[in-house]
Amino acid sequence: MLDLTTAAVLYCTLVAGLFLGLWLYYDRRDHARFEVERRKTIFHCIRCDALYSAPTGTELAHCPRCGHENSRLRF
Repeated sequence: MLDLTTAAVLYCTLVAGLFLGLWLYYDRRDHARFEVERRKTIFHCIRCDALYSAPTGTELAHCPRCGHENSRLRF
């Protein structure tokens, strides 16, 4: 049988490990979920001089203002 001090330390360690595991799980899940939304490709319309963005990997996109198809900006 465990004494009170050992049981309390064991319980606190298990609870801390549970919270650490949940924190890591949700942190990784949220990072993976919102990484796609954070990464954008920037476009500059040569017709109306507007700047706009589209999801990563898009090479051509239509301008939301005038509808002209533009290629992405390259730096």
